[in-house]
Amino acid sequence: MARTPDGGPDWEGVRLHVVSGKGGTGKTTVAASLALALAAEGRRTLLIEVEGRQGIAELFGIAALPYEERKIASVSPAQLGLPGGATGEVFALAIDPEQALLEYLDMFYKLGRAGKALKKLGAIDFATTVAPGLRDVLLTGKACEAARRKGPDGRRAYDAVVMDAPPTGRVTRFLNVNTEVAGLARFGPIYNQAQAVMRVIRSPETAVHLVTLLEEMPVQETVDGVGGLREAGLPVGGIVVNMVRPPLLDEAAVRAVDGDHREEVAQALVDAGLGGRSRTPATVRAHVEPLLDPLLDQAREHSARVLLERDQRADLAQLDLPSYELPLLGGGVDLGGLYRLAAELKKRGAA
Repeated sequence: MARTPDGGPDWEGVRLHVVSGKGGTGKTTVAASLALALAAEGRRTLLIEVEGRQGIAELFGIAALPYEERKIASVSPAQLGLPGGATGEVFALAIDPEQALLEYLDMFYKLGRAGKALKKLGAIDFATTVAPGLRDVLLTGKACEAARRKGPDGRRAYDAVVMDAPPTGRVTRFLNVNTEVAGLARFGPIYNQAQAVMRVIRSPETAVHLVTLLEEMPVQETVDGVGGLREAGLPVGGIVVNMVRPPLLDEAAVRAVDGDHREEVAQALVDAGLGGRSRTPATVRAHVEPLLDPLLDQAREHSARVLLERDQRADLAQLDLPSYELPLLGGGVDLGGLYRLAAELKKRGAA
């Protein structure tokens, strides 16, 4: 991986960013935020989804996406807290396997109306069901084609393509289409298409980023996912740690939380004025006493989470990959939240 002068990863040469992650980690949100970050400063980015969930449309608050590339957002440097620069554009595409196969058949076999007849007969759905390797070739092939496409002027149609890929447990098999196609074809258009896809996927122009949370199961799946990608010879990019909550206790408090601190906490509450207006010690104590156990329980729970997250960070650090943390946004992620996360990714050097 190329490096910037300050030693960080250089993503400038990456055209295809594949984003995966365990279900529930927010990989679609991260993919959308990355697309916005990459579009800043006058760039054009294509955001692709391949699972048919219309997650992109839901995030951006727009109608369901058709099988065509359409502009869904503009992003200026000012929106991301950057100086100057031109406004960039984000386009989106929801790839439909049936439509992709019809497009493929028409491109290589000139089926025309015959392809539509096959769809009516259910042959298209049958083909992509019994031969999932073919389905993956079509989905990844569309993304790779967009990443390589050039306009009449010879310039790239998009500066970057971001794919919201399947979850971590399936992403290696999804991207490693050569293995999937081996049982389908040894030569011909399908085989050639798989070879062309793998040339893009395995090139320095592609990076597979994994999204995780600071929890045991997502981190373990991320570790396993990185291992699988490396074993298959696929280019691993960075780790995005999503929904990070700020620590509420300093290091000393975390270490001391298991001790008996009832008297100290009680005195702190009194000093804070929570004992009411009464000056009688017994009355003050009566006001404060019911608060002690809930506060101490919360402190212990928070301390345990901080220590757990510390262990998870250590496990991720052993992967020796660039890591980027994104904050937990209260109330869910709306369009404004996407721009905020895009700004965080930009500031942290992920785009």
